[in-house]
Amino acid sequence: MTSSGSVPATPPDRAGGAVEPSVDRRLETPRAAGVAGLAFAVLFVASILLLRSHPAAGSTATEIGDFYVRENAGRVALVGVHLAPFAGIAFLWFIAVVRNLIGEREDQFFATVFLGSGLLFVAMMFAAAAAEGALLVAVKFQHEPIPSPETVVTVRSLAFAFLYVYAMRMAAVFTIVVSTIGMRLGVFPRWLVIAGYLVAGALIVNVSYSALLVLVFPAWVAAVSVVILESATRPTRESGPPARPGRSR
Repeated sequence: MTSSGSVPATPPDRAGGAVEPSVDRRLETPRAAGVAGLAFAVLFVASILLLRSHPAAGSTATEIGDFYVRENAGRVALVGVHLAPFAGIAFLWFIAVVRNLIGEREDQFFATVFLGSGLLFVAMMFAAAAAEGALLVAVKFQHEPIPSPETVVTVRSLAFAFLYVYAMRMAAVFTIVVSTIGMRLGVFPRWLVIAGYLVAGALIVNVSYSALLVLVFPAWVAAVSVVILESATRPTRESGPPARPGRSR
């Protein structure tokens, strides 16, 4: 037993001599997460362009059969199918970067819409990529019969609906919320906020299946990522390099 005035014994260490870390210790955002928006933009654009490798609209049964029977046919589209999940992962990291930028100033209403629209966008993007590559995977890897022109049209229409109707509407809502948060907190420049509202307006009223219009969303995400990276490195540049020892007088 120790006396009442003695110093209490230190808690025993863990096995191997390692001391248990403090509960209050917080994870720091990795610097690599800042490029998540740029990675999403590149992967999303590449996936969309590669998935456009398919039989042309109005193809006959013979032309569709030739497309699926050829040895190297559809490999470009399969690359696009496999790039889509990585684009979605990068977008989830981008969501985390934006939330980290907001910090404790996050509003529950905007946070709910922000997370909901972002997650739904990823889900619809995955569904579109899966529908676009379903027939190709079935013929190439599961040895299913070559689809009829009617089946090709139906599946392609389903993929287009997932991407151009549902995913782009969720992207528009996500853009509006992020632009509003950036404007209210003063973390985005005025030109980026205006550009975000213009992109959202174009996506939400879009009734066409134009791939060029879809690509404005990854361009906006890339712009946001560049602004976040620039703001994160500005204090370091303004402070300048540390003085070398021995130079002071």
